[in-house]
Amino acid sequence: MTNGGWITMILSVGFVTTLFLFCIIRVLRGPGRNTEHELGHIEPIVKDKINER
Repeated sequence: MTNGGWITMILSVGFVTTLFLFCIIRVLRGPGRNTEHELGHIEPIVKDKINER
C-alpha cells in the first residue's frame, strides 16, 4: 500500500473510532444538568368534568 493509502486509512479509522467513543460517552453520561425540557405535562382528570372532554 502506498503512503497516501496508509494516511487515508489511518485518518478514516481514527475518525470513526473517535466518533464512536464520543457517542458512547454521551450515551453513558445521560442528559446534562442544563436540560430545559421536561416530560409532557398531563393534567389530572377531575371526576366532575369527565364528560366535558
